[in-house]
Parts: sequence; C-alpha cells; structure tokens
Amino acid sequence: MLLLLAQWLAQDVRAFNVFGYITLRAVLAAMTALIISFLAGPSLIRWLAAKKIGQAVRQDGPQTHLVKSGTPTMGGGADRRRDLFYYAALE
Repeated sequence: MLLLLAQWLAQDVRAFNVFGYITLRAVLAAMTALIISFLAGPSLIRWLAAKKIGQAVRQDGPQTHLVKSGTPTMGGGADRRRDLFYYAALE
C-alpha cells in the first residue's frame, strides 16, 4: 500500500525512488515494529495480567522457577498480528 504510493510519487519526485530498495523497507519495518512494541507492549502486558493469562510452572522443575508462576505470556500472538499489519501496510 505504501509502496504503491511511493512508486506513484517517484514519478514526479526522484527522492521517493529510495523506497524501491528492499533493504530500506526491511529496516523501516523493523524500526516501526520496535516502536509499536515499545508503545503497546506495557499496556498489553497489564491487560494479560488483569485477565490472569499467565504461564503455568510445573512443580517438578527447579524451585527457582516457581517465582515465574503467573507471568503473562503472549504466545507470539501479538507478534503475528503486528507482522501482518506491517506486511499489509508496507507491501
């Protein structure tokens, strides 16, 4: 979506040709993902903790791991949604 816009703008403004490079788009996608993770991550962790969505710790494991009981886990769900958003927006 944004790539098509950049290609259309590149017809008149040569500076937009830089968005044709996959390396630049990959770096911009990674930076965008990092920024959104920093902004949305803490609120998502608070929400998961409020819903008591946490990690189960086995009793037969090391005793030091028992303090991890109830730690919020996302299971990669937030990462997958974020990646799908970037793919749709940047490709």
